[in-house]
Amino acid sequence: MSEELSVRVDGHVGVLEIHRPPNNHFDHGVLRRLADAAEELAESGDCRALVLCSEGRNFCAGVDFAAGGVGDDPVRNLSAIYGEGLRLFSLPVPVVAAVQGAAVGGGLGLACAADFRVAAPSTRFHANFGRLGLHQGFGLSVSLPGIVGRQRAADMFYTARRVTGTEAHAIGLADLLVEEGALRRAAVDHARGIAASAPLAVRSMKSTLRADLLAALPAALEREIVEQARLLGTKDNEAGIAASLDRAEPAFTGE
Repeated sequence: MSEELSVRVDGHVGVLEIHRPPNNHFDHGVLRRLADAAEELAESGDCRALVLCSEGRNFCAGVDFAAGGVGDDPVRNLSAIYGEGLRLFSLPVPVVAAVQGAAVGGGLGLACAADFRVAAPSTRFHANFGRLGLHQGFGLSVSLPGIVGRQRAADMFYTARRVTGTEAHAIGLADLLVEEGALRRAAVDHARGIAASAPLAVRSMKSTLRADLLAALPAALEREIVEQARLLGTKDNEAGIAASLDRAEPAFTGE
């Protein structure tokens, strides 16, 4: 489909793979193509479930804030990026994410837009926003508490600690924990299990189960955009990005 996204169909399962290794940072264009392809597969009627995966060491490291990923108009650019994210949350068929390596920041948000997450013990789920001096984004304000509960989500946000695949499975963030190297196969197998059920019934069930999340997402995304734009360029944000690039501990001053 493009150098950065490939699509294949395996029976009633559509497999979408992002090709931006090793960390698979996304921008608006990548997410737009991903959402376009996912909607096209879902609308075809042949695909009853989707698998989201990526090439390289890590599943997705979100927006590359260190490289100025939101440009000089963060409100407009974040609105565009998160608008594509909302399309992914709204897909009518179930999505299974195969999460290898790290799902960081917006990459964690992308993983949480899926209905199911498959992880290995070495997988790391990382809401690193606090270490960048930023508010969480990509709808995580409502998606993550819905998956792991408000208290565990708060812990992940406030401490910005890495959650291993093993812990993620224990708290419900990862639905399946599999051996290293078996992620892709396990994700496709899980999607095939979904695809074996009556497709109209599954779509109906997903619509019901996602109704509250989809109702809450627009307001949550709007707040995330405002808060991220406000905090970008603060001294703490500058310190967080510099420390991330240097692989050092940030020294925050509250400014």
